[in-house]
Amino acid sequence: MYYWKEKKWLPLLAQEWGFEEASNEFVLKLKSGLKWSDGSPLTSQDVVTTVWAVRALRNVIWRYIDSVEAEDETTIRFHMSTPSTVVERYVLKLRIVSDKQYGELAKKVQDLFAAGKDMDSPEGQAILDEIKNFRPEQILASGPFQFDYGSITNAQLTLVKNPNGVMADQVLFDRIVLFNGETPDVTPVVLAKDVDYATHGFPPATEKAFQEQGLRIIRPPVYSGPALLFNLDRLPEFKDKRVRQALAYAIDRAQNGTVSLGESGKAVKYMAGFSDIMVPDWIPESELSKLNTYDHDPARAEQLLTEAGWKKSGDVWQTPEGKNAEYELLFPAEFADWSAAAQNLAEQLTRFGIKVAPRSVTYSQQPIEVDKGNFQLAIQAWGSSTNPHPHFAFVQDLFTHNIPIAANQGGKGMAFELKQTTDVLGELDLEQLVVDAGLGLDEEAQRQNVTKIALAFNELVPMIPLWERYGNNPVLEGVRVQPWPPDDDPIYLNAPYGDNFCIMMLWTGQLKPV
Repeated sequence: MYYWKEKKWLPLLAQEWGFEEASNEFVLKLKSGLKWSDGSPLTSQDVVTTVWAVRALRNVIWRYIDSVEAEDETTIRFHMSTPSTVVERYVLKLRIVSDKQYGELAKKVQDLFAAGKDMDSPEGQAILDEIKNFRPEQILASGPFQFDYGSITNAQLTLVKNPNGVMADQVLFDRIVLFNGETPDVTPVVLAKDVDYATHGFPPATEKAFQEQGLRIIRPPVYSGPALLFNLDRLPEFKDKRVRQALAYAIDRAQNGTVSLGESGKAVKYMAGFSDIMVPDWIPESELSKLNTYDHDPARAEQLLTEAGWKKSGDVWQTPEGKNAEYELLFPAEFADWSAAAQNLAEQLTRFGIKVAPRSVTYSQQPIEVDKGNFQLAIQAWGSSTNPHPHFAFVQDLFTHNIPIAANQGGKGMAFELKQTTDVLGELDLEQLVVDAGLGLDEEAQRQNVTKIALAFNELVPMIPLWERYGNNPVLEGVRVQPWPPDDDPIYLNAPYGDNFCIMMLWTGQLKPV
């Protein structure tokens, strides 16, 4: 796990790692004596199995490597067909599965590619289905906790200490209870003080109630937030970038963030596709001024729509085909902050003359419907709350619910073509640029590609980032857990969904029982 402020790693299974530039390899060495929860050794073969298994899921790491080999019981060599600093992050954040459970499936993936076929082939699809449907009776765990399988219900489950797990000797708690559910389900549990920490997006009124109950609120940056997505296959009128730009001007993003999450919903400023916090570190001042901040300007929005061939009929906008602009907006029901964002967005656009009807879908199904293309407009994530390099944010923006990765669900998602012509940079292959954004071992060269993508994203507006989320994480101190570090501790600059500070402090023994 990674300390975002200090830019250093907390080693878990790995002991050391690094790039060997002469051979274009990334070499990983595991700690010695690692064990799975059943007592069997955890070795380099488990890592190799994991890397092949995730290839079936189109893991982006395979855009950078072309082979992975176990040199000995603890050493793994990744040959980089495309050397890149992001390989380090992709490798170190892999969730290692056991060869005992996944080895046979991983071998099928390896054989498939050895035969010159890929995941788009019928054989590849069959293997993908087999992996997605695989349900072991119990998982083998490598960390300090394992599931208490008898405790699992729809409402909660309990983790119990895994004495064989890495860092188990440093963790000062023997049992953790995890409560299932989104914001509406968890809120009463937090208010009852049955929870010591939660990461949900709580509405402002709920946050106030927590504080009145004596809970502390921690506000870490999340480096991402909700965005408005367009289905360009079903709504060809939005293929004109001027229409998407018009909506960026029409929406009051500051209002949307405040309504949704109070002071933890901060309007996106730069519209660069990655966190405003990181923009000055990656884009030079000379280029920063080229970014359009799309300040709320309904008059400019009307001008752009008119230029794109839209017309106003009374209070309602009509598309160039003469149809009333009326759309459905799909959002995840259980995400209270995104639900509020969707409702407010629908109200704003309807007042502007584009009638939008919000429709909720359960949070586990909604992204699948988006990937399949079963939507007109949708709320989904922009940016990366899990990785500190802008490359990962662009993967979320342009790949995850779009053509490259939505294919896993048999659809095209936003159906935003990644070969585009821009005013600012001419013809671009955004898919290649996103890959290039993490290429090489020279961060200065990466900055140039990051800047290109940011400028293109800002002009093309493939999605409209609404606001950047900061956590409003309730923490209960003095009941089961001693007081947490003060608010100015740099660990709170970790993204809670990437390298969660609670988990890191738990694993290192920094969180202590009362």
